[in-house]
Amino acid sequence: MALHPDRLLPADPGVRAIARRLYDGVAGLPIVSPHGHTDPAWYAENPAFPDPAALFITPDHYATRMLYSQGVPLEDLGVARCDGTRAVIDGRAIWRRFAEHFHLFAGTPTRLWFEHSLELVFGITERLSPANADALYDRIADAIATPALRPRALYDTFGIEVIATTDGALDDLSHHDAVARSGWHGRVVPTYRPDAVVDPEAQGFAANVEKLLAMTGEPATWAGYLAAHRARREYFKARGATATDHGHPSARTENLPADAAAALFARVLAGGADANEAEAFRGQMLTEMARMSQDDGLVMQLHPGSFRNHNPALFSAFGPDKGADIPRATDYVRAMKPLLDAVGNDPDLTLILFTLDETAYSRELAPLAGHYPALRLGPAWWFFDSPEGMRRFRETTTETCGFHNTVGFNDDTRAYLSIPARHDMARRVDCAYLARLTADHRLDEEEAHDLARELAYRLARRAYRL
Repeated sequence: MALHPDRLLPADPGVRAIARRLYDGVAGLPIVSPHGHTDPAWYAENPAFPDPAALFITPDHYATRMLYSQGVPLEDLGVARCDGTRAVIDGRAIWRRFAEHFHLFAGTPTRLWFEHSLELVFGITERLSPANADALYDRIADAIATPALRPRALYDTFGIEVIATTDGALDDLSHHDAVARSGWHGRVVPTYRPDAVVDPEAQGFAANVEKLLAMTGEPATWAGYLAAHRARREYFKARGATATDHGHPSARTENLPADAAAALFARVLAGGADANEAEAFRGQMLTEMARMSQDDGLVMQLHPGSFRNHNPALFSAFGPDKGADIPRATDYVRAMKPLLDAVGNDPDLTLILFTLDETAYSRELAPLAGHYPALRLGPAWWFFDSPEGMRRFRETTTETCGFHNTVGFNDDTRAYLSIPARHDMARRVDCAYLARLTADHRLDEEEAHDLARELAYRLARRAYRL
């Protein structure tokens, strides 16, 4: 079961030959990971990963949601309940359960990432099954106990040039400080994620805002609240941050007069806002964050369109991020207009838009990014971080906004070992797309080689100011 060298490349022999040449030119480029969710403690403390299940299964909602859909309880996969208890903490038992159900992942990107990691990191070319589960578990467990499989060593093995974490506005960034003090050469930068202090419907919102104000010494006024954000953004910038990230239910923005915004802030802080007012406040804060980015230069990312925690029974028992977030239709043309009227023509601002609504690519997002100087399109995201999703992204956006209004690839993952697998997948899919354009005589091969390097490496470095 060795990985096929031509996986994801076109089936036509002539086009495949072009794609091979393009891929060979980018396969070894450094990895720029400008948006992800790896734990900064890994780089600060450089611990050994505890066991194969904790490495591959329990923290990966791509894996756990598939098994849950087929009746496997999350407890059997080592997922902790909200009260901190775990029904199963035996890594070997979790690994065996995963092996019993590995057939469920046929045709999915999860299987490609997993098998890429097994072969490239551990030298394993056998397909996981109940028959070999224990032997593979032991082989991986032995390997991750060695210094070569610690986070810092893997950073070098994977060829990572820079990696960004995603950190809450209230985080003290102590792990980032520890990395800086250590003298280690790796570049790990934080990303400012203020959702907990801008979403009135977030659990503990008022207490979070109170803490934000206390941390910055600002009063509980609209002006003080905005000043507190500016102070925290500077705190993040001082530790290497180049971007902010905003995970909102929708792409709605507002541009209210200062007095109306102040009154809305007072209502949401007092807990008296209804759902529409909460949405309006989130929308106002997107415009405020864009204005702050004009001042401090932080790149802004918007990830809207997820119906979070769709399964209330699962959420009450296990909390968020357990695979029950579902994509929904998202409007951008009307929703983004207040923000774009205010700042969309600023070529020095970079606002990267993502979507879970693929129907918006050709109808809304590509035309918007193909016009407004401030806008760029993020890569195929989350449910569409897959070969088919990546192909659809290129096919539905390139004709309207080209390549240079996109930002290359970001892996957006908590699963550290999948990072090189995800970047490899994106590079192969993009080279396949460029090869088809070359075979159609819409590009010459020299252009295609240069574009392949742009998509694999350069665009992300420029877009995220890295």
